[in-house]
Amino acid sequence: MLAERKKLLLINPVNQFRQGLAMDHYALTPPLCLGIIAAYTPSDWKIRILDENFFPFKFRTADLVGITAYTSNVYRAYQIATEYRKHNIPVVMGGIHVSMCTEEALQYADSVVVGEAEAIWPRVIADFEAGRLQKVYYGSRDELADQRIPRHDLYDPRYVWRSVQTSRGCPMDCDFCSVTSFNGGKFRFRPTPQILDELEAFHGDKRNIFFVDDNIGGITKAHQERAMEFFQGIIDRKLKFPWFSQTSLDMADNEEALKLAAASGCKLLLVGIETETSESLGSMNKRINLKKGAENYRKIIRKFHKHGIAVFGTFIFAAETDKPENIPARADFINRLNVDAIQTSILTPYPGTKLRARLEQHGRVSSRDYPADWQYYNWEDIVIRHPHIESRELALLMDQAWKKIYNPSRLKGRYFQTLMNTRSPKAALWSYLCSNQYRKVMFEQPIHICG
Repeated sequence: MLAERKKLLLINPVNQFRQGLAMDHYALTPPLCLGIIAAYTPSDWKIRILDENFFPFKFRTADLVGITAYTSNVYRAYQIATEYRKHNIPVVMGGIHVSMCTEEALQYADSVVVGEAEAIWPRVIADFEAGRLQKVYYGSRDELADQRIPRHDLYDPRYVWRSVQTSRGCPMDCDFCSVTSFNGGKFRFRPTPQILDELEAFHGDKRNIFFVDDNIGGITKAHQERAMEFFQGIIDRKLKFPWFSQTSLDMADNEEALKLAAASGCKLLLVGIETETSESLGSMNKRINLKKGAENYRKIIRKFHKHGIAVFGTFIFAAETDKPENIPARADFINRLNVDAIQTSILTPYPGTKLRARLEQHGRVSSRDYPADWQYYNWEDIVIRHPHIESRELALLMDQAWKKIYNPSRLKGRYFQTLMNTRSPKAALWSYLCSNQYRKVMFEQPIHICG
């Protein structure tokens, strides 16, 4: 008689305070990390992904539960983990937040994986099967050659995007970003043929691709040559999908890279513009932007437009050097700029960042009721004591700024501007949808002030 297969339940929790983009299915991307973990789980296990992007949590029995968590959804993750531990079902947690706050996570999980999990995951499973599950496992930043293809078949079929990763790590080390702490300060690349093989499996699928890399173009000539090789590979294999990814301003310097990106299906690139003042860019360690100069942003963006690629600009308000007058000034700057989609954020000190270490040192982190306060770490709520702007004034100024930036008539006008600049209906549509999705997030509920 065959033994019954063990059940692994992998859970993607959703922040219950400000669900934001989870309310719009077009904005959702599959939890790639869970697909990767599933690919490294032995074949004699039965695996299911419980994804709160589509289904509210409902208890389902399992032999082992794995939960991924970043900061804004970790409180929800802890709630779900607690439910399983009440039923004596072991819980393993991983992800960027628990890697930075391991002692906290161990109050809610039986085991925590610190860092990148796939290399250590087979050992976690083996230890569980042997009844010796450890409290903490440390993943390693291995090279990405021969990385297993994620289990895309386990994702909810309603996702309109496929998540694919071609590289990890980032040497830019922006002050507010925890990527360097988690994935390291250098780019590690998957071999191009392996990524193309993964894409080949989607042939005939009408869904779009989100390349989840932090900077698909890289920052050196060698990085860009690698990106161009990848784009050319997509073209040569006739694997062209409409795709979106993230890059930095300096990709605009490489005309051939932009040409190949567009020919391979690129419609939209997220670019961290952040602010228009050299003081705030310096405080964020945004070196490339400082070098380029805010006065050149329009010219740089036009280079992307020339190849039919729209620019999804991200902006940060309440930088440490900002004064009250900088908030409306930044809103006006954004409204004048020729970006196509807009994401705006309030400065947020995530665990593992230099920003958080500095604000903690100066007593300027106002959120203290952990883990509940982590749900406000979503870029839209106020979790700091700003050195120059009182929190209630900041909330009022941000509400006014958002009403300017995300005015529905203005967003419609930007849609037609993008259509004219890129000559791409899809680029214009994606840009409009992105901005409109963030408009919904901003006005979902009033700004929460911690402390």
